[in-house]
Amino acid sequence: MKFAKRRNGRVTLGAHVLGSLTIGMAVSATPAMATEGQTQVVDKKVEHIEVNGEYLGYNTRKVQSGKFTEDLLNTAKTVTVINQDLIKDMGAQSFTDALRATPGITLGTGEGGNPYGDRPFIRGYDAQSSTFINGMRNVGSQSRETFNIEQIEVLKGPSSVYNGRGAVGGSINIVTKKAQSEDFINADVAVGTDSLKRASVDVNHVIADEAAVRINMMAHDADTPGRDEVTGNRWGVAPSVTFGLTTPTKVTLEYYHFENHDIPDYGIPYDQATGEPADVDPDNFYGLLSRDFRDTMDDTASVLISHDFNNDMQFTSTSIYSRNSNYYIVTNPDDTTGNVANGYVWRNTKSRHSVTKTLATQLQLSGEAKLAGMTNRFAVGTELSNERTSNLSYTVDTGNGRNAGCDQAMLDNYNCTLLDNPNPHDPWVGTITLGTDATVTETDTRSLYAFNTIELTEAWMVNAGIRWDDYSTSAENSTSQFSNDTDFFNYQLSVLYKPAENGSIYAAWGTSSNPPGTSNGDGADRLGSTNADLEPEDTESYELGTKWDFFAGRLSLNGSVFQIEKNNARVATSGDRNSPQENVGEQKVKGFELGFSGDFTEHWHGFGGYTYLDATLESNGYNQAQNGNRFPNTAKNSLSLFTTYDVTEDFTVGTGAYYMGKVYGNTANTLSIPSYWRFDLTSSYKMSQFLTLRLNVQNLTDERYYDKAYTAHFANMAPGRLVMLSADMHF
Repeated sequence: MKFAKRRNGRVTLGAHVLGSLTIGMAVSATPAMATEGQTQVVDKKVEHIEVNGEYLGYNTRKVQSGKFTEDLLNTAKTVTVINQDLIKDMGAQSFTDALRATPGITLGTGEGGNPYGDRPFIRGYDAQSSTFINGMRNVGSQSRETFNIEQIEVLKGPSSVYNGRGAVGGSINIVTKKAQSEDFINADVAVGTDSLKRASVDVNHVIADEAAVRINMMAHDADTPGRDEVTGNRWGVAPSVTFGLTTPTKVTLEYYHFENHDIPDYGIPYDQATGEPADVDPDNFYGLLSRDFRDTMDDTASVLISHDFNNDMQFTSTSIYSRNSNYYIVTNPDDTTGNVANGYVWRNTKSRHSVTKTLATQLQLSGEAKLAGMTNRFAVGTELSNERTSNLSYTVDTGNGRNAGCDQAMLDNYNCTLLDNPNPHDPWVGTITLGTDATVTETDTRSLYAFNTIELTEAWMVNAGIRWDDYSTSAENSTSQFSNDTDFFNYQLSVLYKPAENGSIYAAWGTSSNPPGTSNGDGADRLGSTNADLEPEDTESYELGTKWDFFAGRLSLNGSVFQIEKNNARVATSGDRNSPQENVGEQKVKGFELGFSGDFTEHWHGFGGYTYLDATLESNGYNQAQNGNRFPNTAKNSLSLFTTYDVTEDFTVGTGAYYMGKVYGNTANTLSIPSYWRFDLTSSYKMSQFLTLRLNVQNLTDERYYDKAYTAHFANMAPGRLVMLSADMHF
């Protein structure tokens, strides 16, 4: 796959790239004319497409991880699964787009040492370093795509017993597409407003008895709706091959390559007088096209082995090697010295040149056994991992000092621009050099875990889990070296009662541990002089909930009330950003969540929920004035609703409604972004058994809202209206 040369930080996706993908779709379709039903076959552990031959649509009964010994109905935890059918109908083209489907998640942004990339917050806590691919930690900072996603599993509430360090408010597991036992071809070509061009193809072919190969490819080129000059293009390829598809021993080899090239955007500067983003044209872009760029790359190779000893016992092994890189220079529209009040913006710069490599293995034995006349479903396992991040920054010499006040000379050399009328085409007259003194962070982890669900009676179940982690991390450059070595246990315990076969009521308790340096130098939680000698933060969670399935499992409803407590949070000892930290802070999140997924009737389908979060800084260390303030990056109220209706057998219409309450950017609660509503529309028409046309309108009313609030300086403006027409081909 070939790209034209970069122009001003942008790689232009030529028409020949999209054309070659489209031609490849047509050529690949010739030898394998599978029926539509064949496209519905999925791995036996991902049961969201068919269960006993019945199509479940947006509903999902089980997660991928064998650590969960029960299906979701009988799992004493809030788990939301966003499957590929929902992703397609929403028109979601990125990981963060897809997360819009579930409430209780807000998005954060990066600046300076906190890298630019995906940064979800779950129930008030940063989950940037608690994102997993097929159950393996994916710590590198990046912007993920949807083209190779089977489903996204969101675990809400402390999850260290499942996933190790971090996971304070929850964690996210991305399940990738794997080779199947039937031939099929799925291809999508889309065009839209703002120069959108996108093509993807998903081909599965049985190559021998019990062996099949699958390949997913994608190319995407588009501007950002409502954001002048913010462009992006990306491409990816993900082949997989599976041997022993229906035999006791199955081996899957996977490779994933993804590249992203875009113009990064730090949005609109705060007006310090109002505490909200400046009242300017939402299209304003304060960067320099001749200087700013962002290039990311992700390469991941995986080997997955499973062996069924019998119907009651299975061994699985997952091993991965990944390399993620994130290079960028981005303009920070800075107001440190009060330029906005005078009608100016200082074009401060932030940069990164980081590479993260991960080598990890997970071994697990799971099964079912009778003990004292009671059924036990268990999983025991071990994990070993090594993560290494090398991080440099660019020296961007503007000719002026840092955090400067704007004057005519700075306007003349384009380091400052007008607040109301910035010109992104201003020339770059400074110099850029890559630094040489890398900070290298390395983390080694060894883990043991065990889970067991005991059926006390037909109506009562008890689930218990325990995990031990041995955690060692270090960070060093030419002038300093820091390390933290610790080990910690985490637990979960739940009791579940089934008043009926299709329902459950549960009470659950769980813990999480968050040691210093959780992000391995590639996220917000970095190891340094302020925190290297601290103990892990400890979190406890209490949850009471209920789940019900209706219409033979086609519709699932759930609700829960919960409380998360952290009594030794890391807080600074003074107002200096470089001051030492202490484990003396107290934080509490109280809330409740309602959710639904599946079919209300034969023709009416839906997915969504509502979350209320009362997230409070109970004690914030030295700064007692902030006690009682709300968490940053956390909305008190959030709502996600997506629904479709089959007007006829071939014609479907749908809509999405999303609400996010006010979000503060800092612990002082002096900077914030306002609440917003967003509405989407979708419709599809099945032209034939091979072709479906789909129309998506995202942000129907062209609402100009902010979706990310930073601690200082700026807030990210969300995209405006996007209209996209796609052709979905199935062979």
